[in-house]
Amino acid sequence: MEGAIANKLGLTWNTKEGTKKANYWGSVMMASTVKLGNDAKGNSVYTPMKNMLPMVDPSEVVWGGWDINGMNLGDAMKRSSVLDYDLQQKLYPHMKDIKPLPSVYFPDFIAANQSDRADNVLTGSKQEQMEQIRKDIQNFKKKNKLDKVLLLWTANTERFASVEEGVNDTAEDLLASIQRDEAEISASTIFAVASILEGCTFINGSPQNTFVPGVVELARQKKCFIAGDDFKSGQTKMKSVLVDFLVSAGIKPVSIVSYNHLGNNDGKNLSAPSQFRSKEISKSNVVDDMVASNRTLFEEDEHPDHVVVIKYVPYVRDSKRAMDEYTSEIFMGGTNTIVMHNTCEDSLLATPLIYDLIILGELCERIHIKKDGGTNEWESFHPVLSLLSYMLKAPLVPNGAPVINALFTQRQAIINVMRACLGLAPDNHMTLEHRLQSSLDELAKKAASRPSKKARLN
Repeated sequence: MEGAIANKLGLTWNTKEGTKKANYWGSVMMASTVKLGNDAKGNSVYTPMKNMLPMVDPSEVVWGGWDINGMNLGDAMKRSSVLDYDLQQKLYPHMKDIKPLPSVYFPDFIAANQSDRADNVLTGSKQEQMEQIRKDIQNFKKKNKLDKVLLLWTANTERFASVEEGVNDTAEDLLASIQRDEAEISASTIFAVASILEGCTFINGSPQNTFVPGVVELARQKKCFIAGDDFKSGQTKMKSVLVDFLVSAGIKPVSIVSYNHLGNNDGKNLSAPSQFRSKEISKSNVVDDMVASNRTLFEEDEHPDHVVVIKYVPYVRDSKRAMDEYTSEIFMGGTNTIVMHNTCEDSLLATPLIYDLIILGELCERIHIKKDGGTNEWESFHPVLSLLSYMLKAPLVPNGAPVINALFTQRQAIINVMRACLGLAPDNHMTLEHRLQSSLDELAKKAASRPSKKARLN
């Protein structure tokens, strides 16, 4: 919320490096560009991705939410120590009167060390709490005169819920389980069900299995979008790029060891074994599709050794340290080791992903597709919205669809969907116009004098 307000107000602030200005850097939807094609002289033409189609602007979104801690957002901003001091001072008057709504708190699902923060919680049965969340959504939409509401889970990582027959394996069983207060219904699942029943897209930004089979079935029944799991901001994003490069280059990664330490409340919660296990699963699966793509390097059930470690170090606060070692087999029995150190401003990398997920999720609600030679009916995307995978560590996909983790493949899917909405062909990198002498001759005739190598369309 602070970032959206700072951008809306056009805030500037002073740091020891000089004056800084609010921006949306780190958001692929707001700060990246897309190649549209070539001009008549063969120069590449780029445009900001946000200009390709009508999209929501984070500065104009009405933000709200719930939290188990009732501290106003101004004081919470100060407590987190994420933003520069001067910026905090300028934002505080706009934040101090905003308080989160009481939230769902099931202590069994998050670390015990979170109990001292839980002073703003709902009471009553799970059914009553779910109904209250639905009322909150309705009231928020009515009060702010909104066309639509999207929900995004940014709260603590929960332990994995046990998937049990008769409890959460079908939509009917899940709704009945909420009514009878079943223990294995998590807070995030309560929010997901409330969101779906209100017809609101729900995105899971944490690694736990919020989307048990009953939630997925309910989303399909209600034709409501869900997407997850877990923000992909720092170490995992780098991993999806590097492993894709290694495997694509014919190099065989055999050992990947990832170590993290951080000191924010996320790190504190992850210091509990059950919550860490949820994160470990989402981080570990990121290389699977890239390994499976190359059977020259890997046998059918062969995988690299892959270890993930996360430690809580309060002093570093939000400045997460990520250290990775990639050991690969190369030509004639040789080995190659790449070691990487990444200092990640955790919240400042994750926040632009929140904007992207909301922007792209809302855009997908407005896209309908009609297949050539089909029934001549328009249809929406599948309720499991896999197009958002670029921003998520452990992409949720429809049954029967492959899981894609390769970062540039995920990004290209977004771009090509947007190009299709504009009536443009999918982008490719053949660039035959620059590989044939006849094409080059034609371009030369059109260009008496060439401008700069690349042109940009604003």
